[in-house]
Amino acid sequence: MHNNNLSRRFGRALAAACAIALSFGLAACGSGKSDNSGKSADSSNGIQMAGVKATGEPGKKPKITFHTPMSVVNSSYAVLQKGNGATIKKNNHVCVQAVALNAKDGSEMMSTWEKNTPDCSMVMNEQGINKTYYDVLKSQKINSTVAFGINDKNNAKTSYIMALTLVSQSKPITRAEGDKVTDVPANLPKVTLGKNGAPSIDFNGYKPGNDLVVQPLIKGKGKKVAETDTIDAHYTGWVMGQDGKPSKFDSSWDKGKVANFPLQNVVAGWKQGLAGQTVGSQVLLVIPPALGYGNQAQAKIPANSTLYFVVDILYDYGETQQSGQ
Repeated sequence: MHNNNLSRRFGRALAAACAIALSFGLAACGSGKSDNSGKSADSSNGIQMAGVKATGEPGKKPKITFHTPMSVVNSSYAVLQKGNGATIKKNNHVCVQAVALNAKDGSEMMSTWEKNTPDCSMVMNEQGINKTYYDVLKSQKINSTVAFGINDKNNAKTSYIMALTLVSQSKPITRAEGDKVTDVPANLPKVTLGKNGAPSIDFNGYKPGNDLVVQPLIKGKGKKVAETDTIDAHYTGWVMGQDGKPSKFDSSWDKGKVANFPLQNVVAGWKQGLAGQTVGSQVLLVIPPALGYGNQAQAKIPANSTLYFVVDILYDYGETQQSGQ
């Protein structure tokens, strides 16, 4: 059985340590009793898994074999195929194809290979994925296949082998990269950038209306964003102050950290404005109150405010993973 929900979620399992299991309605791996250290009593710290093999060309869907039924220990692993590409670099985004096999009978539970839908949610550092998995994956090369054992303590007692093939990596960008848009209407607010890429804004006498304004300032060459996606972005937001000048109410640049969020969880003006834009782009958004916070005042944002944003789209993780689905 090919489980599309599992296919979309397996990358989250590395980051959240076993969200994969939730896709099956199973208990999360490592769900056994905890000892005083807070670690799961049935969890190992990177024990090598014996008896699992893979054949086939590196970078293509592997044929995974093992003796069944197989007893699986959490966080156990086996490097099944050595890659023939570049070594994975720290902090890079890594895309992986996956196949999950039932440890009881070897049947295939999920595969991303047939529809070519790799998960690119993995960030190669200890904040991006579980440390045990990071320690195994950090020295691998592109086209390597690594298997992880996942043991679930639940009524179905479903344990499985998740085989991940590292198919590509990309260096994260820290600001918009692409072609500067030259035909920006002259009456729109003017945006200038600091040396690090942080924006400032001049309202330029602009009189906002009731419609959403979406104006690309830099056109990136990356993936097109969908309104169901989760993205990384740098942004700054302003409202008009009592003096008629821009009043900044929030900025990821000031926090020194890229923001990560699902477009499903932001104001409608963001979701509508960023959907269809491409990774690497910088976009000016002028959001009327009806697509912002309406008559509800927020911290530093008066009720019925028009919102002005400059957003750099830095990465697209794909479809948002809603809990419980």
